[in-house]
Formats: sequence, structure tokens, C-alpha cells
Amino acid sequence: MALSASDVGAMYSLLANSMSVDHRLRGPAEEALAQSESRPGFCSCLLELVTAKHLASQADVRMMATVYFKNSVNRYWRHRRDSSGISNEEKMHLRQKLLMHLREENDQIALMLAVLISKIARIDYPKEWPDIFLVLSQQLQSADVLTSHRIFLILFRTLKELSTKRLTSDQRNFAEISSHFFDYSWRLWQSDVQNILLGFSSLSQNYNLNAEDQHHELYITCERWLLCSKIVRQLIISGFQSDSKCFQEVRPVKEVSPVLLSAIQSFLPYYSSFQKQHPKFWDFVKRACTKLMKILVAFQGRHPYSFGDKFVLSSVMDFCLNRITEPEPYVLLFEQFLIQCMVMIKNILECKEYKPSLTGRVMDENGVTLELMKKNISSAVGGVLTSLLPNERIVHLCKVLITRYFVLQASDLEEWYRNPESFHHEQDMVQWTEKLRPCAEALYIVLFENNSQLLGPVVVSLLQETMNNCPTSVTEITPALLLKDAAYGAAAYVYYELSNYLSFKDWFNGALSLELSTEHPNLRVIHRKVALILGQWVSEIKDDTKRPVYCALMRLLQGKDLSVRLAACRSLCLHIEDANFSEKEFVDLLPICWDSCFKLFEEVREFDSKVQVLNLISILIGHVSEVIPFANKLVQFFQKVWEESSGESLLQIQLLVALRNFVVALGYQSPICYNILLPILENGIDINSPDELNLLEDSMLLWEATLSQAPSMVPQLLQYFSRLVEIMERNFDHLQVAVNIIEDYIILGGNDFLSMHATNIAKILDLVVGNVNEKGLLSVLPVVDILIQCFPMEVPPFISSTLQKLIVICLSGGDDRDPSKTSVKASSAAILARLLVMNTNSLAQLASDPSTSLLLQTASIPIQENILLCLVDIWVDKVDNVSSIQKKTIGLALSIILTLRLPQVLDKLDQILSVCTSVILGRNDDLTEEESSGDMSSSTAPDEGTIPSKEFRKRQIKFSDRINQLSLEDSVRENLQTLCIHLHSHN
Repeated sequence: MALSASDVGAMYSLLANSMSVDHRLRGPAEEALAQSESRPGFCSCLLELVTAKHLASQADVRMMATVYFKNSVNRYWRHRRDSSGISNEEKMHLRQKLLMHLREENDQIALMLAVLISKIARIDYPKEWPDIFLVLSQQLQSADVLTSHRIFLILFRTLKELSTKRLTSDQRNFAEISSHFFDYSWRLWQSDVQNILLGFSSLSQNYNLNAEDQHHELYITCERWLLCSKIVRQLIISGFQSDSKCFQEVRPVKEVSPVLLSAIQSFLPYYSSFQKQHPKFWDFVKRACTKLMKILVAFQGRHPYSFGDKFVLSSVMDFCLNRITEPEPYVLLFEQFLIQCMVMIKNILECKEYKPSLTGRVMDENGVTLELMKKNISSAVGGVLTSLLPNERIVHLCKVLITRYFVLQASDLEEWYRNPESFHHEQDMVQWTEKLRPCAEALYIVLFENNSQLLGPVVVSLLQETMNNCPTSVTEITPALLLKDAAYGAAAYVYYELSNYLSFKDWFNGALSLELSTEHPNLRVIHRKVALILGQWVSEIKDDTKRPVYCALMRLLQGKDLSVRLAACRSLCLHIEDANFSEKEFVDLLPICWDSCFKLFEEVREFDSKVQVLNLISILIGHVSEVIPFANKLVQFFQKVWEESSGESLLQIQLLVALRNFVVALGYQSPICYNILLPILENGIDINSPDELNLLEDSMLLWEATLSQAPSMVPQLLQYFSRLVEIMERNFDHLQVAVNIIEDYIILGGNDFLSMHATNIAKILDLVVGNVNEKGLLSVLPVVDILIQCFPMEVPPFISSTLQKLIVICLSGGDDRDPSKTSVKASSAAILARLLVMNTNSLAQLASDPSTSLLLQTASIPIQENILLCLVDIWVDKVDNVSSIQKKTIGLALSIILTLRLPQVLDKLDQILSVCTSVILGRNDDLTEEESSGDMSSSTAPDEGTIPSKEFRKRQIKFSDRINQLSLEDSVRENLQTLCIHLHSHN
């Protein structure tokens, strides 16, 4: 039943009750609203409440109405099969009503209404709502300041929504909007900026005016102008194809960019003058200058060639460079603006469109290629950049970045002392566009990369100068010490280029090692930077310096300041993971290193710190051979971490990784950690565990490692296999790991495993085969093969359903042009050949089973003859697509076919003998390295008292494979004789 105007009062009561703190009122109201959502007229009732003038003061109820309205639009505006949705008549009414209620005084409701209109426009424009932009632009002609602000808010939200549509037709529509709407929006923007600057001029000359009360209209104009700026940006960014793709000039970029820059220059002086007198307008100036710079950055990124015009690029870049190198005092305090200036310079310096093109194409004299056009534009822009950045200016910029922006400020030191962990992570992990120092560092790195030969000697000279001005004996935090810290940072960030100008060995012995000789608390500043350098320069540390560097990092790891110790922790990770890590030089430091890691983990409090320390422990376990002597300590540590990390799944993931490395490092001695390992593993592979979503993947990898390293099967591990069925029943996300786990169970568990879990194996294989793609099948088929190889008599009855599916795969077509399907069919055929060789009766029964014929019939596969004879054709066809051992298996299967007393065998005799002969002749040449090494090592049993590894067990299984023990030549000879006897007696 439809809702009507008479239901508006009841709707108001429901909305009011849905916000009640009394659950007795709230519950029924929410349920009633949920039931009403799909009823015709629901949205109309909500809109009546939102627009009702007598409810203007009931902002909370109106706001709730807009929320329900928006949710209903998302769910029911498009026609759905399971719901009648909103009728076309109601949609028309809602669209008209929304555009009539533009002067909404509540900011939050106005924003929600703008979002609502944009969501509807995304669906209905242009077919159902072609006049939305015309209506809005007409309303602007006679609107007051507030109404015009709301219209701009709607325009911005709608254009932003439409710009995200990716279909070609939608992009054409947006381009058309841009062509019609850009000039109008740009004129409004220019008009508003003039009015704002006039208003600011009046404000600055009359300090007694109360801006909050008497200049409210000016402030609304400012906000409207900001929205207009965003609209202009959206029209230029999304309304034109990138000029780097189409090589067509985007005129608005060249027209708008200089004006935006001029506006920034006009607004900037008010940053200092408004701060105390007019804080509301000061906040606007901050947002306006930052936003305009971001728009310029966006223009450069989207339309680099149009932005590369000498009048645009030169003025913007010159302005940004001057703000960075010679800023006015108030600009230095305006960090967000400086960040955008640095982002602009960095983007220009690394813009690939501005670099010389290395590609070309030979063409006739009159032809002009896109590559040539690009080369010409790049050359022109390159000339502008060269004129803007002569060597002197590059050197000056480099020095300014280091000596002004790299230097720690008093606020940084205060934060460090207050919370060293937080300081470390902020310096280490913060996005480079969020803070001034990381942004300066990112710009410096790009500048150095582009000019390494020029700047290498400059940085080394600056480094030497700062070290001379602040000897290692200085313990006070002076400007000279902070400058040295900045220079150390500069040397750390560009180690790969600077190593051509600076010998690490001399630097370490002459300065860095001496910096660590003093334990004064103030020197934590330098110690942290030394720790950073030792990690960054790892590739330049030669053998004769490795030992002292390792010792230095261990001293830093044992220090008192958490920030320094965490920096040392990260650098140690880099050294241990380095390809040239010297375990010989590190091995005697291991006891100290383990204890220092355990102690640091106990002392840190922040999550990121714990993860960082645990990562070092995991890397240590994975890269050093001396783990077993410390096994007891590590087991105790892991036990404690697991108990304390309840609910912190990301930390537990890191712990699972460390445990996996630990199990691999222990090898066949891994059972010494089973007391802690198995309960953790059991929790991780439980799909009903609260943290299953986060922990399952790493838990399965740990499960695989545990089985792979186990000397023997223990009852707990044997019982866990049923969990794999539950995991696979849900999805196949972890199929490859599951396959490895099944293989491990077969190899390690043998008959005990089969007797306990035969049904579970059958269930998993039946789930997978036929329900995954070719890649998934190729991963699981080896498991079927090894099962038949190890248990030829026991397994086939259990997995008959899977084997029937393999017959269907073999006899289906469609693999002629698909290599992956060919591989699947060939592997399936080889498995069935193995079954015929090792359990002939089983395949014969399967082929004659009526359910097999029914399955083939369901798959629309016509069978004209005996299924075994059909398989003969597949074996003959696919013998060249399999491995050497599989070729022999197929040859043996074909030789057995000769014994079938069927007249059709004679028809296929030539093909069968041809395949068998080629396999016999090619067998010696075709042996793979794997098979060869398996045969060679098969005679070499493990030493007495040692436990055979998984790989040895696998080789033993391969060597004991009956296929290897049978002679194809003898089999063919004997079966041919049998065939001849049968034919002779028949005749």
C-alpha cells in the first residue's frame, strides 16, 4: 500500500522515535521504517519532512529523513527484479521537488541533499533528467548568496559523481557538460575572486569590525567561490582527455593556471594579517591557497603538455621555487602551502613527458608521428626547465632543502622526548605529502637523481663542513649539531648515487663509529641518524667493515632511547636480508641480539613497534643457521607474545610468519616446539574462529611447513586434516597450499592417514575437480596421481566420482586452441593410464559403470564405442604433451589394451605400436633432471640415526613407483604375443 501526504505525521514520529535512547521506542520505529522503505511514496514523505518550513528547527529529524532518503535512492532508484522500486511518476515528483528546495539553511542537510541529487543524477542524467544543469544555472541568475552557495554545492557534487563514470558514452556526456558549462563557471569564479579581494581589503583596513556578524555574506561568498574552484578543476580534469594521450592542447589549462597563480599571490599576504583579527577568514585563506596549489598540481599531472607552455610552467615553477628557497616569514609557518609547492616541483622534475623521448619511427618526409610531436614538446619544455633551473639554482635549492627543511625543530625534539616510539613511526612511515620534512626529503631525492654529478660533490662538501663545525665531542643540542644531523640524513637518502663521491669505510671509521662512543642522552639525535645510515648504505659495506657495523648496530639496539633502538632494529633487518650478509661475522652476536629483541619487544607499547621487532626476529630465524641453541628462549617468547596478542590479528600474522620460519629452521627437531605450535595452529585453521579471516592464510602456510618438517606423523596433526575439508567446502582461495598439505599428509602419514581420512580425501577431490579452472586442476591432479601410485588398490573405490570426472575431462573437446586445457586433458589421461597399469580391473569397472555413461551423456559427450577404446585415442593424441614418466605410463597402458579381446583393437594397432616404439626409443633421451636425480639418490639412504627429510621420502616414492620397475619393451612383447595367440585361436 502506497504512502501519501496523510502519512507524513506518522513518518515524523517514527523518525523521532528511531533516535530515542529508549530501545523500547527505537526498536519498533526502526523496524517500521525498514518495512516502509520499499513502499511507494516513502521517499516523497521523507522529502516533505525535509522541506517543511515549520520543521526547520527540527534539524535532527530532518537529517535522519535525508539519511533514509539517500539509502532508499541507493537501493530502489534503479529498477530491480526483487522490488518494484520507485515509480517513474514519483521519481519525476522527487526530482522537481529537490530542485525547488535549494535554499536550505542547515549546512549538514544541504550537503546531504547535494549528495542525494548527485546520486540520482548519476542514474538519470542525461536520459531522464536532461535539464538538471539548465535549471540550476537559471536559478543562479536570481539567487541570493546562500542559495547560490547551495547550487554550487549541488553542481560540484553532481559533476564529481558524473566524472567517475567510465563508459565512453558517459565520458562524452561529461565532455559536453564541460564545453557548455566551463565558460560560465569560470566567469563566476573571476567575478567572485574580485569581490572577495575587495572585501578583504576593507576588512584589513577596519580592524574594529566584527567579521563573524557583519561579514557573514562575504564568508558565504568565499565558501561559494571555493566550490566554484573545485567545479572548474573537475571540468578541466575530467572534461578533456589527457593531452599526454591525445597531444591536443587543452586551452583552459593555459587560460586558468596564470589566474589561479595570481589569486594565490593576492591571498597569501592575508595569511599573516588575518590570523589574530579575523580567524575565520584566516582559515579560509589557508584552505584557498592550499586548494589552488593542489588544483595547479592536478592540472600538471593530467595535462602536462598544456601546462608545459612556457608562460604557465615558468611562472608557476618560478613562484614555487621562490617560496621554497626565499619564503616570506609568514610562508615559512604555512606548512601545507609549502608542501604543495614542493609537490609541484617534484612532479615537474620527475614528469616523464618532460624527459627526452628515446623512441622513434622511420617515416616518409611528409609524415609527422605522435612520437615526433612528443619529442618536440618535450624538447620545448626541457628548454624552459633548463632556463628556470641553472646549476646555481639547483645547488641553492639542494642546500636550502638540507639546511632549512631537514633540520629538526624544537617541536620535533619535544615530541621525541615525550613519545619516542610515536616520533620514530611518524618519521619512518608518514606519507611524504602529509608533513613538510618528508616532502622536502622526497623533493631532494628526485633533485639529486636528476643532477647527481652536480650535487654529489656539493652534498659531500656540506657533510664535511657540518662535521667540522660539530665534532663528535659536542654533546649539547646546538644548531650545529642539528645541522649535522640534517646532513647525515641527506647522505643517507641518496646512498646509491653518493657512494661514487664518498667512501663509506672512511666515513664510518673517521666519524660514524666515533659518534657512538659517547652515551650522552642528547646524542640520541645523531645516534638515530647513524642507525639510519648503517641500514641505507648496506650495499656499500664491504667485508672488512661488516663486523664493526654489526657491532655498532648491536650497541644501538641495546641503547636507552626507543626511537634509536627501533631505527637500529629496522637497519638490522636490511643487513640480515642483504644478499651479502655475513653470518660468520654475526654469529657470536646472536645471543645479545636475541636478548635485545626480547627486551625491546617487552618495552615498546605501540602496535607498529611490536610488529617491527617481531619482523626482525622472524628475519633472523630465517637467515641464520644457529637457531636450535636458542630454541627454548624463542618458544617461551612466542608463547608470551601469542597470549598477549589476543585480538590483535595483524600482530598474530607476524607471529605466524615467525613461527613458520622457526619450524623450518628447526627442521626435524621441530617437535620440540609442538607444545606451543599445535594449539596456535589449531586456532588458526579453525574457520569458526573470530580472527579466521585474517589468520587463515598464514596459518595454512604454517600448517604446510609443520608437516613438511615433521619427522613423523603425530596424532594431533593427523586429526587436523578434517579441518581442511571445512576450509575447502567454503572456497578455493587457498587451493595450492591445500594441495601441498594433502601431499604432505600422504607422504608422511601413509596407511594410517588413508585409513582415517579416506572419506575426507574423496570429499575434497570431489569438491575441487570439476569446480575450479584449468590452473586449479593442474595443481590438484598430482595429488590424485600420487594417491593412486601409493595406494593403487585402496584408493580408486573411494575416489571413483573424481575418476569419472577425469574421464569426462579426457573425452570432452575444446582444447585445440587452449594450451591450459590441453595440459589438463593430458595430465588426466596420464592418471587414468596409471590406474589401468596399477589396477586394471578398477578402470575397467569404472568404464563399464552406467553412472559413467550417464555423466558423459549429461556433459553432451557422444560415445560411439567402448570408453576404454575412446581413452586409447586420447592417450595416442596427448602422449607428446606429458612428461617422460607419464609417456611411459601411457605406453604401458596402451600395451595392456592389446590384451582386450575387442576387434576394434586391431584397428588401432598401428597407432598403439607407433606410440610404444617412440616411447621406448626416446625414453633414455627424455629423462628429466628430477627423475635422474631421484634414481641416483635412491640408492643413498639417510645415515643411520638420522631422520629422512620430506624430499628424500618423495624421491623414495618416485623410485619405488611400479612404473619405473616395469619394462615397456617386455610388456609390449608379451601382450603382442597374447594378442597373436588370441587371433590365432579365433581364426
